[in-house]
Amino acid sequence: MQRIIDATNNNKILDKKTTAMVGVYSCTVILLVFIFYLFPYINDSNVNNTILTKGNNLEKTSDQQNTTLNSMSLSNLFEKSTAGVVRVSVTRSDEQSSRSLGSGVVYDTSGYIVTNNHVVQAAKKITVTFNEGDSYNGKIVGTDPYSDLAVIKIDADSSALHPLPLGDSKKLRIGDEVAAIGNPFGLTGSLTSGIVSQTGRLLSAPGNSSFSIPDIIQTDAAINPGNSGGPLLDMDGHVVGINTAIQSDTGQFSGIGFAIPSSTVSKIVPVLIKDGQYHHPWLGVSGMDVTSDLAQSLGLPETKGFLVSDVVKNGPADKAGMHGSTQTKEADGIKYKIGGDIIISVDGSKVSKIDEIISYTQNQKNVGDKITLGINRDGRIINAVLTLEERPQLNQ
Repeated sequence: MQRIIDATNNNKILDKKTTAMVGVYSCTVILLVFIFYLFPYINDSNVNNTILTKGNNLEKTSDQQNTTLNSMSLSNLFEKSTAGVVRVSVTRSDEQSSRSLGSGVVYDTSGYIVTNNHVVQAAKKITVTFNEGDSYNGKIVGTDPYSDLAVIKIDADSSALHPLPLGDSKKLRIGDEVAAIGNPFGLTGSLTSGIVSQTGRLLSAPGNSSFSIPDIIQTDAAINPGNSGGPLLDMDGHVVGINTAIQSDTGQFSGIGFAIPSSTVSKIVPVLIKDGQYHHPWLGVSGMDVTSDLAQSLGLPETKGFLVSDVVKNGPADKAGMHGSTQTKEADGIKYKIGGDIIISVDGSKVSKIDEIISYTQNQKNVGDKITLGINRDGRIINAVLTLEERPQLNQ
């Protein structure tokens, strides 16, 4: 009997264990259901803040979010910007062949229009026409052949003027999408698009190959005759450049266009409005970048620097005692003028080529400022301190 009782007690113990196990199992099942089916919906609000890629969680930055929110489609970009782009018609004489077309950008509500210097050069009459057809006579306020920029003014009510905001060309990256609006071949209000192909190009000033425009933007957005002076826009509708030239054997677009950066526009245009001209600082040297062949020929440790071949008499470099080339040497069939100073740094910062020297002088210096050039003279590293002077006029 005792055994029965004992057996009965054991069964009761087993029933309790079974019940407990069933309870644990049930809780486990409920927990798994919660994790796999309910939890993702509860946290759905956080999914949009994370990009999953190959198992790594990349949090969206505020910059990325802002770029997505602010960037426009090309259609919206055109609708927003076209009112700020004008056609610039120029008459240079009474002959029909002396008439030309360009483009311009509304700078402010005072009636100032930014365009290219080569568009309005030698103009006898300028007509500014808006996309909707309203036309005004334009008057030249200031010109700068060295940057190929010019400012004209029209007498229009401020309500008819829709200035386009200037962007920061220094933030452009290779591959950024851009658009150009202008009047190619007289086709008013045309939009083309492409990417930034390169930045920091050096472009010869129109009409004079002795001086160059630094920091030029290269783009594959189609630019043709008539686009000159029009805006190069980023996808937020900001002017990052003024279209100025193309590289072509036919005179028509071939995939390479150039624009003056907005950083140059923002520095020079206000001065043109105020003074009518801009005074560019000048070193008074000419030469060539150090190539690998030249570096090997001269026994230089690296292919960097600018070899001075000529020093302009009584110019800043000449007054500072800099040396030009004294002899000629041939390397791989090419004759080089050697023996001159090699500029390797500007105000303590190393430079590799003339582009960097011109860009620094243009952006950071003014006429009358001092500049320190680190030079390699026959293997000795010395400093030359120059007082910058104004560039001579193009006809000098």
